[in-house]
Amino acid sequence: MARAAKLDLRVFQRELAARLNAKTAAQVASSRLGLACGNARWLVRLSDAGEVVPLPPVAAVPLTRPWYLGVANIRGNLYSVVDFARFLGHPTGAAGSQARLVLFGPRTGGLNAGLVVPHVLGLRNIAELAPTGAPHEAPGWYGSRWMDGDGEAWQEIDLAALARDPVFLQVGL
Repeated sequence: MARAAKLDLRVFQRELAARLNAKTAAQVASSRLGLACGNARWLVRLSDAGEVVPLPPVAAVPLTRPWYLGVANIRGNLYSVVDFARFLGHPTGAAGSQARLVLFGPRTGGLNAGLVVPHVLGLRNIAELAPTGAPHEAPGWYGSRWMDGDGEAWQEIDLAALARDPVFLQVGL
């Protein structure tokens, strides 16, 4: 009888671990990183974002678009640095102590790039947001659009699609 109780306890522990892993995966799937840039609020899937780092020194690259700030060394790897506000057509958003570099994650196809955003707003749960229609003539890298309880719109960025966008990839003049 003691042997049967041990087997049940092991089964219980395995099932509990599986349930915890499933819950954690579900929480990650519904979580988004909130950003403020260009007078708008943006969301990025956690699986798309590699990490968020303070803006490092950036070496300028001549003959590039105004939104392409240059390259930065992040732990021995070179990353292209894009001023997201300027890419959107707004005045620069790269200045300020709150500016952060959101690095592209592995799901984006291995592109060593990052977006400079003026403010990172923390995690948002899409279960607390209501889906709304996409803006007219939205770029292909726009994901879902959401509305929060305060009436603020949140536009999701598909970093994998942005990493393949011809306009984003054409940094030279």
